[in-house]
Amino acid sequence: MAEYLTGDNFQEKVTDAGGTVLVDFFATWCGPCKMVAPVIEQAAEDYKGKAAVYKLDVDEAQAVAQKYGVMSIPTLIFFKDGKESERIVGAVSKLQLDEVFQRNL
Repeated sequence: MAEYLTGDNFQEKVTDAGGTVLVDFFATWCGPCKMVAPVIEQAAEDYKGKAAVYKLDVDEAQAVAQKYGVMSIPTLIFFKDGKESERIVGAVSKLQLDEVFQRNL
């Protein structure tokens, strides 16, 4: 299961962390975010031990969303060793997400 981030622990869990991290920037009221949620949860299971998968509610952590220029949700940002490595805007399939994971592991 994907862990939820806050503005307070984002730096510790993402930018200070080594390895590959996926952050799902979402909102509870967002339809496409709800569509992609099962894909994110499956990725959290599939990549356990290889990558960290987190969810960040943009309504609760607006400053973090602004810092990373998140204008539309869902936005999925991959970080590698604390730096953004790839970004997907909009809902994606499991196959599409797996392809991006493979490039970022």
